[in-house]
Amino acid sequence: MTKHVRWGILSTAQIAQDELLPAFRDATNAKVVAIASTNDKVKHIASKFDIPKIYGSYDELLEDSGIDAVYIPLPNSLHSQWVKRAAEKGKHILCEKPAVLNTREAEEVIETCKKNNVMFMEAFMYQFHPQHQRVKEILISGEIGEVNIMKVSLSFYLENQNENIRMRQELGGGSLYDVGCYCIHSIRNILNTEPNRIFASQQKDVKGQVDMSVVCFMELDNGMTAVFDAAMDRAQIDYYEIIGTKGSIRVPKAFIPQMYNGEAQIIVNTTDGAYREEKVLGHQYILEVEYFSQCVLNGEISRSMMEDTIENVKVIEACFKSIEKETFIDI
Repeated sequence: MTKHVRWGILSTAQIAQDELLPAFRDATNAKVVAIASTNDKVKHIASKFDIPKIYGSYDELLEDSGIDAVYIPLPNSLHSQWVKRAAEKGKHILCEKPAVLNTREAEEVIETCKKNNVMFMEAFMYQFHPQHQRVKEILISGEIGEVNIMKVSLSFYLENQNENIRMRQELGGGSLYDVGCYCIHSIRNILNTEPNRIFASQQKDVKGQVDMSVVCFMELDNGMTAVFDAAMDRAQIDYYEIIGTKGSIRVPKAFIPQMYNGEAQIIVNTTDGAYREEKVLGHQYILEVEYFSQCVLNGEISRSMMEDTIENVKVIEACFKSIEKETFIDI
């Protein structure tokens, strides 16, 4: 019998229903054995995904010694609290992004996880799609020359705004936390560098509660520059582009290729007139679940993966500070 990690799910969040529970079901080394919620839908969800145990509270689930790891898709403002409580109960943790809202929370989360010898990963699922590794290979090959700039756009139109937690500041709402965190992470991840100076601006909703869109310019440690825009008040856009001295790479399905059954596309143009399209297939949520589950089974995870949460939220904080001060901010 294949060894697998026994998972518990905290809440019936839509992301869990739409993406993660199907991924757990299809993963080769993971099995969901419990779900916790006071929501009336929990029995239906447990039946649909063949989850044997239902708990009426998150604490009850965390007390279950038959659970190795938990997935936390709660509102952003609750992530830090429940990551620490899960860690204190000896559970490994996969937490939805953004796992924390500031650097202080990030440092507390990582310290608690290390102290209790549990693994923690922020669920930036996009990075597990093989298209991004292929992009890195093309960059290393020198095909597009010396890289000058990376541009990232990620947006969607938020329906039923009055009823959505993304519109509530106290729950960690807003476009920067919701989709801007992906833009920041992808720049850092793909270019393998850190921003050292940024300038950001925002547009708020009509009530002035949360940012509906954010635009940011970054100067990076390796001399490159990057620009991103993130929004939840416009048509869906989902891409990044990297431009070098000899050509460019465009990735038009960068973050949500599951909308195309996992098929992504890489477009390469070079200054000598060459053009090609590469198709890359992958199911990033399944790959994410299998990666973290294998880390649990092996008893090890890259420390850089844990520390990455701190580095990403530092940039988010700098964006908010730049917006407030209306000036460039050093990181």
